Amino acid sequence: MSSTIFSILLVIIGLFVGIILMVILGYIRGFSATRKANSLIEKAKKEAEKAKRDSIFEAKEEAHKIKIETDKEIKEKKQEIIDSEARLLAREESMDRRDQNLQNREQLLDEKENNLNQKQKDIQNKQVELEHAKEEQIKELEKISGYSKKEAKAQIMKNVEEMMDLEISSYIKNREAEAKLEADKQAKSMMVSAMQKYAADVANEQTVTVATLPNDEMKGRIIGREGRNIRTIEAVTGVDLIIDDTPEAIVLSSFDPYRREIAKETLDALIKDGRIHPGRIEEVYDKTVKEMKNKVMEYGENALFELGITKMDNDLIEILGKLHFRTSYGQNALKHSLEVAHIAGLLASELGENVNVAKRAGLLHDIGKAIDHEVEGSHVEIGVKLAQKYNENETVINAIASHHGDTAPTSVISVLVAIADALSASRPGARNDSLENYVQRLTELEKIGNEIPGVEKSFAVQAGRELRVIVKPEDISDTESVKVAREVKKQIEDTLQYPGTIKVVVIRETRVTEEAK
Repeated sequence: MSSTIFSILLVIIGLFVGIILMVILGYIRGFSATRKANSLIEKAKKEAEKAKRDSIFEAKEEAHKIKIETDKEIKEKKQEIIDSEARLLAREESMDRRDQNLQNREQLLDEKENNLNQKQKDIQNKQVELEHAKEEQIKELEKISGYSKKEAKAQIMKNVEEMMDLEISSYIKNREAEAKLEADKQAKSMMVSAMQKYAADVANEQTVTVATLPNDEMKGRIIGREGRNIRTIEAVTGVDLIIDDTPEAIVLSSFDPYRREIAKETLDALIKDGRIHPGRIEEVYDKTVKEMKNKVMEYGENALFELGITKMDNDLIEILGKLHFRTSYGQNALKHSLEVAHIAGLLASELGENVNVAKRAGLLHDIGKAIDHEVEGSHVEIGVKLAQKYNENETVINAIASHHGDTAPTSVISVLVAIADALSASRPGARNDSLENYVQRLTELEKIGNEIPGVEKSFAVQAGRELRVIVKPEDISDTESVKVAREVKKQIEDTLQYPGTIKVVVIRETRVTEEAK
């Protein structure tokens, strides 16, 4: 019994001691936690104060920087305002000067207007005086002649009618006599026979020529550094060079076949020689021009040989050879002349006329076209003068003068040449009207440039879309070149009809050459 009570007491004492120990341990743990918390709080306070101090320092630095930048911007704005004020003052001064100039100009214009009004009044007064004088002279003439103005007019009209009646009657009589002499059936038979005996190929002339290159690298050499070589070639030849992606080929474009041929021969010689530079280009061009003169002579002699014509002045043969490089509605002028000569000769043989004279007249009927771009007048007038100059037969001269109906024919051969000319021109495909109009427009375009004083020569390039005018540097200054360009532009606009636009380029080049010996 007592042992059980003792055990219970021990248990109670153990529980009590355990509770006390737990309370003591809890207190110790709370105290330690409180100390740690206080330590953390103190540490946090210190870090907060440090962060606060750093933030204040950074804020002060930032404020200082902002102040410096603000001061700088203020200074710049002040400077801009000062500059703006200076510009405004300068502008105001300029406006004042302009106002003063305008006032002076207005005064001058007023004075000019007053002078013009006065001159206009003087002119009107003089016109009135002239009218009075004219009326007095008419009255005096009426007194002297004994006819009034209406009576004199009626008398003149009567005389003109009488003269015209006589001329018309004479013309009808001559035509009736000719019609009786030449039967339609026989004439048609002769023309058909002549046409059957002669036939020639028809080939229209083109406005471009293709030059073949050994390789595509040659294109770069032809162009030259900064395009100097190609500009020199185009300037001296008057031909436009078109260099595109076509392999081993360059297109030469010009409406003038003679220029194209010279340019092609020059280009071929330069490619063979290999030395391509501005000085060499001009040298080869001059040599080619001389060689082309020999070739022109050869064309003329071949034409005479083909027709069996002998005895002709060498100068006239050279002019005849130039027809090879002229076109008429796209038809080669020399081939056309040969065709006319053959047909005229055949018609003459059918009628029993002089065949050689007919061939000679047919060959020379368009000789004026060879130099019509160099001499004033129509090709008919030029041809007549050339034939007279080189002592051609009167029948030949009349055939040249009458083949377009400008002059009455005086011989059967003249009529035959006109017929042969019409037959050659009317053959299907022989002529191209659009090409002829194109060539005529380009010729007129160059003529406008060449007629300006101080212009050395003009070239129409780019199919007539550009006119290059080369002026004489000793006669035209750089400032006057602008005036030349405007004058050419105005004349083109006033005189030509053309599609699109035409660019006018005035070139003034001064070159000095010295030779060291």
